[in-house]
Amino acid sequence: MPRPGLSRLIIVGIVAVLAGPVVIPSSAAQAGDIAVIVNPNNPVTNLSSSDLRKIFDGEKHSWPSGARIKIVVRAPGSRERLTLLRLLGISESEYKQYWTAQVFRGEADAEPLMVPSFGMVKEAALVFPGAIGLVCAKDLREGMNVKVLKVDGHMPGDPGYPLH
Repeated sequence: MPRPGLSRLIIVGIVAVLAGPVVIPSSAAQAGDIAVIVNPNNPVTNLSSSDLRKIFDGEKHSWPSGARIKIVVRAPGSRERLTLLRLLGISESEYKQYWTAQVFRGEADAEPLMVPSFGMVKEAALVFPGAIGLVCAKDLREGMNVKVLKVDGHMPGDPGYPLH
């Protein structure tokens, strides 16, 4: 005779699987890793930390495929924004001044697209073929239809992954 607790656990598990997306199991959520996401059709699979810095500081304008890079950033104060500032080695005010100057000098068409939520970063990655954004790895779920890039050959959750 099956135990009542086991039957209930099996039913809860089946309902959870059928009800929606399942969190991708990874130590990334525990480690607080920040994932780099792009449009699923982007052929790039790995970026060096150096190339990532060049992209987010506007030095690199297009992907190897020729698609124009569209930088999508979270609002000030978010974990993703703090990680971005650490990657670039600048403060929030320096970041704002930098992009204002880039646009003023004509070195950039516009400042990066700033969005308030993870969901909007994900949607931008789907809408803009050249989009790139940073998201908390713990928020990624199966079936989200975005591509997570390796950084320096490592995925979020791997030892040696550089974005925390």
